[in-house]
Amino acid sequence: MTANLADLLRRAAAEAPDSVALVDAGTGRRTTWAELDEAASRVARGFEQQGLVAGNRVVIATANRPELVVVYLATLRAHLVAVPVNPRSATGELLRMVTDAGARLLVADATTIDSARAVAAGLEEALAGADDELRARSVVPRIVALDCRAGSREIEFATLLAADRVPLPPTRDAESLAVLLYTSGTSSRPRAAMLSHRALVANIEQGAAVEPPMVGPDDVVYGVLPMFHVYGLNAVLGQVLRQHATLVVVEGFDPAGSLEEIEHHAVTVVPVAPAVLAHWRDRDDLAERLGGVRTIMSGSAPLSPEVLADFAERSGVPVHQGYGLTEAAPVVTSTLCSRAAKPGSVGAALPGVSLRLVDETGQRPEGSDPGEIHVAGDNLFSGYWPDGADGPVDGWFATGDVGFLDPDGDLFLVDRLKELIIVSGFNVYPSEIEEVLEEVDGVEEAAVVGVPDEATGEAVVAYVRTAAREGDDADDLRDRVRSACHLRLARFKQPSRVELVEALPHTITGKVAKGRLRATVRRTQLGLLE
Repeated sequence: MTANLADLLRRAAAEAPDSVALVDAGTGRRTTWAELDEAASRVARGFEQQGLVAGNRVVIATANRPELVVVYLATLRAHLVAVPVNPRSATGELLRMVTDAGARLLVADATTIDSARAVAAGLEEALAGADDELRARSVVPRIVALDCRAGSREIEFATLLAADRVPLPPTRDAESLAVLLYTSGTSSRPRAAMLSHRALVANIEQGAAVEPPMVGPDDVVYGVLPMFHVYGLNAVLGQVLRQHATLVVVEGFDPAGSLEEIEHHAVTVVPVAPAVLAHWRDRDDLAERLGGVRTIMSGSAPLSPEVLADFAERSGVPVHQGYGLTEAAPVVTSTLCSRAAKPGSVGAALPGVSLRLVDETGQRPEGSDPGEIHVAGDNLFSGYWPDGADGPVDGWFATGDVGFLDPDGDLFLVDRLKELIIVSGFNVYPSEIEEVLEEVDGVEEAAVVGVPDEATGEAVVAYVRTAAREGDDADDLRDRVRSACHLRLARFKQPSRVELVEALPHTITGKVAKGRLRATVRRTQLGLLE
């Protein structure tokens, strides 16, 4: 088995050196597999010259761009640990992830350089007054500047790229840590899932074993899914690496421009989140623009059967769904593995992946009853950073998702045990938002829930119980809440609606009864409540 995912790049460069690996959708610039391999080797050597050693963490805070691919693969080739993060993270979020990971290097582009510098300055200030022991074990990461001028003590990306190409010793331990990705896991707080080279490569090979293949060597793949997300990073980029296909790297999603890009670059495979299909479905030129596409793959969040059927009819392109999670690197099921398409199903398990259902007593559910989904396979993570806590038990990982399996082994999702909200395919953690809300002057208690939304799959709604104080103004409080969320939360995490209430419903144990809140929202959307 491949011991280092970056070895897939070396193989691609050897077998298809002149084939196009990457196309920058913004500039049209093309990079061959040989050129990508050369760049990754030089940057890997540059990391070594900066004093990084095996196991050091490198936070990558950039939008989708060819340089991100270079940095990611160079990080793995240098036996370092890649930590891709959302470039839209608020400064406070970035600070938490950088410090939690103990990052030695922080790679930023023009859109994130200010936040990166604020993080470094904040850490330096905090350590200035710390004791010697804390300073000795704390790290202020050096910043690598992409497409922007490097400041004092920062590193130009061009400096790394200019390093001599020197072969690095091969990795022999596939269990070594490759990637940290922040996710909720089965907790209510974001934690970093530890993905080994073994897990990442295993899921790539499991996907490659599907018939018909998800991606083939002649495919041009639309790379709009962000590569800080496991879906874009391993399910998309990983398959392109494995199959020596071509990836069209797209910085951000534009409903109209994306269809033009797909047609212009002769894209054949389109992996997207369900929210993209909602944006496209009413386009009159949909079938024309997608005329060269052979398949669309939807993941990251459930897709309603109605949207799927309507989109397939309008576009004339088959849409395949899948189910996955960060801890499984990520793909678990796909309708490509099903004997026949079934409305509402997310498909059958990939080759090498096993599923089982467990009820509340730890037993197999009776008949066709739903249960918590447990997953087994070589693609599973190694637990949560830093100590591997809450990882697989006896080879099985409890996902926190609820579903049922039909006699053919096709999986149908029913609910989530965890309170995770998925907005446009991205995880939103209610407790993280609630903490921000409850620090706002005038807020006594807050509860955040996800509600159905046609454009994004789910939207964030916040219920806020206010302090009953004379002279308080509801609009002023909403403005304070929105201001706090704007400063401290990425845009997709910010509530789409803030409801001020006199009381919140509670369970007998004192927890907010969020199921009742979600039911209230649904009844309101159906017109049953004003």
